[in-house]
Formats: sequence, structure tokens, C-alpha cells
Amino acid sequence: MKKRFNKSALIMTFYIVFLLLPIYWLINMSLKTNNEILGTFSLWPQNLTFANYMVIFTDPSWYWGYINSIIYVVMNTVISLAVALPAAYAFSRYNFMGDKHLFFWLLTNRMAPPAVFALPFFQLYSSVGLFDTHIAVALAHTLFNVPLAVWILEGFMRGVPKEIDETAYIDGYGFFKFFFKIFTPLISSGIGVAAFFCFMFSWVELLLSRTLTAVDAKSIAATMTRTVSASGLDWGVLSAAGVLTIIPGALVIYFVRHHIAKGFALGRV
Repeated sequence: MKKRFNKSALIMTFYIVFLLLPIYWLINMSLKTNNEILGTFSLWPQNLTFANYMVIFTDPSWYWGYINSIIYVVMNTVISLAVALPAAYAFSRYNFMGDKHLFFWLLTNRMAPPAVFALPFFQLYSSVGLFDTHIAVALAHTLFNVPLAVWILEGFMRGVPKEIDETAYIDGYGFFKFFFKIFTPLISSGIGVAAFFCFMFSWVELLLSRTLTAVDAKSIAATMTRTVSASGLDWGVLSAAGVLTIIPGALVIYFVRHHIAKGFALGRV
């Protein structure tokens, strides 16, 4: 039994090291100069430098990329949840003509690749004056996040007995008072899980955020892909930007980790 345990622990250790190796190497590169990155191979920086991070925090094109990304990601998450909550409630509580077909159609939108919608969104936003704005990217991402949020929230809502709704109405609660004061706290874990996935998709998505922005709302992902100097790519700065890009996602995972675990337990993640 002890031998089996040691073998499992060893395999898990190697697996964790394998997963963390790219992150370590990214941090390692971010603390090196370009000459050291391209000229030598070392497991740790020979000449430790934080100059790459200073470029991120002092160059407006870099730090505004982070600010723009956070703005449209938060906007998208709020809009997606605002639309998905009543939609998921309707699917979980009522039976109507074509409900299953409509639910399946919503999921097919999530399955479509973003490249399919890049050109239509570009032409639409250019014609109505929304190109290169935060709301343009936020609304484009709702096409993929709303179906996912509806699917997740509908599963959590089905786990809440309908008798709670009926009891609240008998006690004199209106729909909105019941929904926000009683029902929403009961599905707080589902809201946390849905918000996490909306945030992560919008944060890491590249194609739409790059196609629909140019200068004013350019995301950090678009900034990284457009960073080429006369001498080529600045690998140190790109690595530093990559490290800083990981931090928001890691913080979100930390704060909603218990909700995600509950989502796995309910089979909706």
C-alpha cells in the first residue's frame, strides 16, 4: 500500500512539474535581457534584470492594453450574466414551444469558432461607429459567453425546488424581489462559476479583440501580437507581458475556486 502511494505521489509530482515548467520558463525569460535569451541557455537569469517589467509599466501602449482588456472583460461578464440569468430561469422553470430547440441553438453558438464572426462584426461595428471601442469587444464576446452562462446557470437553477418560488409568491413577494433577494443567493455558486468562465474566455480571446480594435481599445493580447521592432521581437518584454497576463486569471481562479469545485460536483462544469 505504501509503495503504491509513493508511486502515485511521484507521478503526481512529475505531472505538476510538467505543468509548471512553461510558467517557470516564461518568468525566467522575463528576467533576462534579449542577448541572454537568444545567446545562451540557462535555467535561471545570469544577469537579473527588471527592465522588461519597467517597459510594461512605463510605456502607455503596454499598460493601456491591460486597462483596456480589464474594461471590456468586466463589461462582457456583467452583460453576459445580466442576459443569462433571466434566460436560464425561464429554461429551468417553464416549458414552452421549442424550448429544447432554442436551448440547443444557444449552445451551437458557443461551438462556432470566433473566426466565423470576425468579418461580420467588423463590418457591422464599422458602419455604426462602434469599431475600436470597449463595448464592441464586450458585445462580440457575449455571443459565446451568454450560451455558456445559460447552460451553467440552468443546471444550478434546476437544483432549486420550485416550491420555493411558490412559497415566496404566497408570502407576497414580487418576482424581482424574490429573484434578487431569495433565489439569487441560492445559486451564488452557479453565478460564480458562470462569471469565471465568461471572464476567462473574454480575457484570453485574441481574434475578435484584435480584429475589432485598433488604437483606443487595443487589448494586451493585441499589443503583444503587434510588438515587433526593427531588430525583431523583444522576447524579454513579451515574456514580462505574458507573466502579468497570467496574474488576473490566477486571482479569479483563487477567489472562485470553491464555486468551481461545487460546479464540478453538480456536473455542470
